Amino acid sequence: MTDLYQSQRMMRRMRQQALDRGVIAILDVGTFKIACLVLRFDGETRFRESDGIGSLAGQAGFRVIGAATTRSRGVAFGEIETMNETERAIRTAVQAAQKMAGMRVDHVIACFSGAHPRSYGLEGRIDLDDSVVEGGDVARVLAACDVPDFGHNREVLHAQPVNFSIDHRSGLGDPRGQMGNSLSADMHLLTVDTQPIQNLLYCIKRCDLELAGLASSAYAAGISALVEDEQELGSACIDLGGGTTGLSVFIKKHMIYSDAVRIGGDHVTVDISKGLQIPLSTAERIKTFYGGVVATGMDDREMIEIGGDTGDWEHDRRTVSRAELIGIMRPRVEEILEEVRARLDAAGFDHLPAQQIVLTGGGSQIPGLDGLASRILGQQVRLGRPLRVQGLPQAATGPAFASSVGLALFAAHPQDEWWDFEIPSDRYPARSLKRAVRWFRDNW
Repeated sequence: MTDLYQSQRMMRRMRQQALDRGVIAILDVGTFKIACLVLRFDGETRFRESDGIGSLAGQAGFRVIGAATTRSRGVAFGEIETMNETERAIRTAVQAAQKMAGMRVDHVIACFSGAHPRSYGLEGRIDLDDSVVEGGDVARVLAACDVPDFGHNREVLHAQPVNFSIDHRSGLGDPRGQMGNSLSADMHLLTVDTQPIQNLLYCIKRCDLELAGLASSAYAAGISALVEDEQELGSACIDLGGGTTGLSVFIKKHMIYSDAVRIGGDHVTVDISKGLQIPLSTAERIKTFYGGVVATGMDDREMIEIGGDTGDWEHDRRTVSRAELIGIMRPRVEEILEEVRARLDAAGFDHLPAQQIVLTGGGSQIPGLDGLASRILGQQVRLGRPLRVQGLPQAATGPAFASSVGLALFAAHPQDEWWDFEIPSDRYPARSLKRAVRWFRDNW
């Protein structure tokens, strides 16, 4: 854990250096697409006189000056499986965004959706040396949390304090400056597999870029798609991507649970390709223009011309009814929603006050999905779009870019995590030089 703590602190320092320079890039590595946004930080009042737009919800002091999207290559289930193809796709997206921005970017903050995320709830408690809580006390209580043995081949991606208690007063967001005798903390720990993380780090390094931060796509999508009241009262964000479906649960503006279902929109496309005996590109086009999950009486009479380039005239002139297309798509969509329902039940989502569910991601644009989701999930369901940010092109304002926009908000306003606080000296290894220096400074 100490090595992870130091590497995360190094990335935080690198991100701060990039923000001081004023430019940083956002990289969303997905199964279907790779999106890159270039952000410029010039202060909150920079753009008010020029375009008449004040600071918008969830953002302050940054503007999107470059955006590019390319077809993802070599990525399956949100994880890299072909390094060279993924490198070329990332280079294509980053270079196009840099060309639009008119400047070079060296630091990126990336998000991804795979690597089998797993959530843990930790608790720690300490007695206060002084009656007033200070930053060192927060660091001590977070370090006092009993970290479970999650395996040698897994890494911690997020370690966020979600609740503080002083004596018997709970529900505190920031205890610093308050008085009491004991301090308790609840921390949410999100772990992922090590190998996909290492592959992503190596791929970004091969693209001549420095990684200044790493986040979960489900977490980023929840930041952008959930409104403030939903994050406060308890809601779930379901990010339907190409290879995976991310799930994040928020309450009191903190993520308390995250998981992923390794089924996504690409599986629906494959089902259409197999069912109609057509190429994947044609299946994707048909799904986009004619897809749905709820059939009506008119769908039996609405015929879809499949087309093709096989050279067989009868084969290329085939037609299929929209009802038949819906019959192929609906079982897979139901499977995804039932898996999400099982994960929500395991997380105890029924005990939250609001129980609002927000669907986002590219797969959420299937017509009729919200009605089907409300019947399967049994909750209040709505379709979510990312928050509006300055300079974002119109083509990048849809649900498919929820993770990208959320990552931009994460870069501008990162939530406090365990490594933002100075680790107590007694948590360092026994032979650590830092522990000896800290002891010498405290005692002499």
